[in-house]
Amino acid sequence: MVTGAGGALGTDLVDRLTASGAPPGDSVVALTRADTDVTDPAAVRDAVHAWAAAPADGADDTAVLLNAAAFTAVDLAETDPAAAADAWAANAEAPGLLAAACAEVGATMVHVSTDYVLGPLPDGARRPLEPDDPTGPDGVYARSKLAGEERVRAALPGAHHIVRTAWVYGATGANFVRTMARLARERDTLDVVDDQHGSPTWSADLADGLLALARSSAPAGTRHAAGGGETTWCGLARAVFAELGADPDRVRPCDTASFPRPAPRPAWSVLSDASWRAAGLTPLPPWRDALHAAVTRHPDLLLG
Repeated sequence: MVTGAGGALGTDLVDRLTASGAPPGDSVVALTRADTDVTDPAAVRDAVHAWAAAPADGADDTAVLLNAAAFTAVDLAETDPAAAADAWAANAEAPGLLAAACAEVGATMVHVSTDYVLGPLPDGARRPLEPDDPTGPDGVYARSKLAGEERVRAALPGAHHIVRTAWVYGATGANFVRTMARLARERDTLDVVDDQHGSPTWSADLADGLLALARSSAPAGTRHAAGGGETTWCGLARAVFAELGADPDRVRPCDTASFPRPAPRPAWSVLSDASWRAAGLTPLPPWRDALHAAVTRHPDLLLG
């Protein structure tokens, strides 16, 4: 089962599970927001129980729920009380409901979380962040996502995989890459934050990684999966300009203070792939290679 199947990551998960050449025997249930309200306890329980009770197409009847549903309007959650409530319902309560239903039917859950839940390293150190580094969520979105992690662990102590990722962009919907491509055509120069560091992640690569984890024998736990290497938002914007054949120097670096936003952003959210490798999984490709592959396969990303 894939929840959040209408989003960028959910779309990629479903595409890979249903594509020609996918492993035989998969029975896939894809739930969008219109199909099931994952914040409704009765709806969640009914959907999960119906899915688990359905006969399997293949010999392997292992049940895995991949939760890609989330509220991600981070700034709106800080400024609108109704949005803050929606964020808490989708990011904290819904994962707990899904995990509890999985526990009832004996299913494993793969839950997607975020770099936002992590706090700064002691003494301002800068190294790739590990799953056991201190958490320190700042803002409604970050706190709600950490609460979701905690509820999944509590409900499924031996049958969960929590995967933190960062800076995700996909072929569908609004995202940073598409926005930068649009602004490259609209403006002569562009100021972009250069003091926030992270690992851009192509949603299709993340989907492949999540499915590999779901099919693996890795023990329950929390892991990090993001594009390899690191950059800043300015660096990512310049890479988008380069893919367009535009002059990357048209993107000018600035600091976070120049663009205040309602929701705080992590200054350092470069995620280590050590936990991923330790589970026997192949790390996601380097972010720059992934961007080139993404815009080659989906040139409409550069249409903005």
